[in-house]
Amino acid sequence: MLPRLARARRRVLLPTPRALSTTTTTTVAVPAPLSAAELEALLRRDHYSASTRRFHSLRPLRSHPSLPLSDQPPPLPTTTTATAAAPPSPSFHLRLILPSRLKGRPLPLPSLPLRLAMLSAASALDAVFAPRAATFAYRARHAAIRYLRSIANATWFFRVAIPRQPFAPRHVRRLLDAISGKVDDPGFMDYLRELFLSDAVAFELGGSELCRGLPQESELTSTLLNIFFDPVDREVMAIREEVHKKNPRVKDDSVRHTPVRVYAVRYLDETMVVTSGSKMLTLEVRDRILSVLERGLEVKVDRFGSSVHSAVSEKMEFLGMEFQAVPPSVLHPPMSEKAKRARKMYLKRKAAEAQELKNARETRRKKLGLKILNHLFKKVRRGHEFEFAFRIEDEVRQEFKGWAEETVVEYFKSQEHRRHWHRLFTSGDFLSLNRVRDQLPTALVDSYDHLQETLDKFLMPRRGHDITEDEEMLAEEEDERQYEKRIVEDLTELKMRVNAPIELVRKAVKLAGFTNSMGRPRPIKLLICLDDADIIKWYAGVGRRWLDFFCCCRNFKMIKIVVSYHLRFSCFLTLAEKHECTKRQAISHYTKDLKVTNENGVPEVYFPTEKEIKMMGDKNLSDPKPVDGALTMILVRLAVDDTSLPCLAHFCAGTDTALYRIRLLQNRLNVDPLNEKKWVQGLSAIHESLNKKCLPLCSIHASDLLLGKITLRDIDCTQFVDVV
Repeated sequence: MLPRLARARRRVLLPTPRALSTTTTTTVAVPAPLSAAELEALLRRDHYSASTRRFHSLRPLRSHPSLPLSDQPPPLPTTTTATAAAPPSPSFHLRLILPSRLKGRPLPLPSLPLRLAMLSAASALDAVFAPRAATFAYRARHAAIRYLRSIANATWFFRVAIPRQPFAPRHVRRLLDAISGKVDDPGFMDYLRELFLSDAVAFELGGSELCRGLPQESELTSTLLNIFFDPVDREVMAIREEVHKKNPRVKDDSVRHTPVRVYAVRYLDETMVVTSGSKMLTLEVRDRILSVLERGLEVKVDRFGSSVHSAVSEKMEFLGMEFQAVPPSVLHPPMSEKAKRARKMYLKRKAAEAQELKNARETRRKKLGLKILNHLFKKVRRGHEFEFAFRIEDEVRQEFKGWAEETVVEYFKSQEHRRHWHRLFTSGDFLSLNRVRDQLPTALVDSYDHLQETLDKFLMPRRGHDITEDEEMLAEEEDERQYEKRIVEDLTELKMRVNAPIELVRKAVKLAGFTNSMGRPRPIKLLICLDDADIIKWYAGVGRRWLDFFCCCRNFKMIKIVVSYHLRFSCFLTLAEKHECTKRQAISHYTKDLKVTNENGVPEVYFPTEKEIKMMGDKNLSDPKPVDGALTMILVRLAVDDTSLPCLAHFCAGTDTALYRIRLLQNRLNVDPLNEKKWVQGLSAIHESLNKKCLPLCSIHASDLLLGKITLRDIDCTQFVDVV
């Protein structure tokens, strides 16, 4: 039996008795226990309470398998007095994870009851502050990026650069003052204060570890940051209102007018402001925002990094993307001559294929009709009579009429046939002679002239060069109109272009070991100990995270190439290294789609296929998770016989588990993630204390973790197993 560290006792966290009663004795109703579905919904932030009363009534389910019997909370008494013992501090429900190296920093991780309590507190705060939040304070990255992409005629922009700094006690004091102004609950405020004092909630401003699915993140972080930066949002709203009043929009459609506007986007502690006015206006807006941050919130700001840049000639990095204002023709370029010729050839080939299919159908129809007529003719010659229960003359007549009309229309589409019949009808006619026309009745001459006009109208073919000249003239006029429209739009409009930082992506690919120094795919030997399916799942998890995150970028095609070529062939080389075969043999065995058979012998595909990658686009409505957690972590399965340990995923009662050791990228490379020269800028990392820790996981949750469907936040990392 493998030794396991002792579990920390878990209890229900309640506010201090002052929040429950103000008299000496008060009767408290015992709330009904939450169901497993409600607990899971609460943990995944799909349940929001109406007020802080929901926080006070939190009770974990007693008999749920994820809570051991030794850690079940005691029953809540029916009476509570003011002299009762205070509930334990949040530090009682924290476990300090020591790093594998001596100079590393320990990591305090909350237990499951503490996480539930913090989620309930976040839900209560959201119910109070979310309706008052600004419209540009986004809680999803892609929603903020899509809003920035819709901004037109941007001329200047800047990003509020906050250097990395801890959320210090002075910030906590201002945050709690802002909350106490709306929430009149002393016990709740004392609980929030204890969370900060015990380091249950600890984060840094200006970092890159917020809302990325990392285990060191807190459930309260995003809610508290939105409340903390609310004064900045109010200042931006006041600035926008002032600018809109001074620069109203002209309602005359005949005048092309671009009003001065101020746009802002804030996601957690990152803020970007875009203006369509002068640089002096942008500088004034920047100074007012930085003044609120420095004086009102006591946040250190990098004024050099918050410089104002031209939106047309410079790029701005924000939320892991690159933004720049460009003319509309850059986003939607016109077709080149080569593309036009290729399109004409494609349409011509499609028309020829359609004509061939039509001719084949007509041929089969003729053969079938001849066979039917031949059969009927033989029957009639032998003296047989045909009797039908219903009359089909009308149906046959209608069918043949339709075929005849189609035949005539198709026949007269040919210029040669029309010219032939026109020559037959008009040549050698003596009624065209004047001396003959004078001797004939007027009605006959008029009838003849009307016949000639009809023949010329329907049967006289136009010359081929005349048709070509007209078509070319119409095409030239259309091209001129499109060119004029495009020139006017380029001179009067600007659109925001969003690009993925392709150089940073290539650096991350090289840092993770997908490619060598020459940029060619290479195997990752640390994955050789995994099963074939687990190897493919890990590559698929990284690839899908990248594709989902950068799907809204203009240069999404470059990300597709990275996933479809570098990651795919690195996976092939890893499988070939494991089985000691060549890359060609691995491709022949697994196919280009990386198919692998499961336990039942059914082939499954986890890695996105080439066709699937080709059809991907900006169609994701949900906010995808960044690739940081999946890229910087490798799960190595241990070969052990003991599989009786329970799965550590939340709300999982499975005991058929396997042990996985966490291997972090920064520890393998011996690189400090804060060193931007050796690390990738903007790429966060899992805390080093979890390196080489072992977690028992069932097959389902291990697969989900490898595929990136869940993160380490969905696993109770406080109950890891020590393996010597």
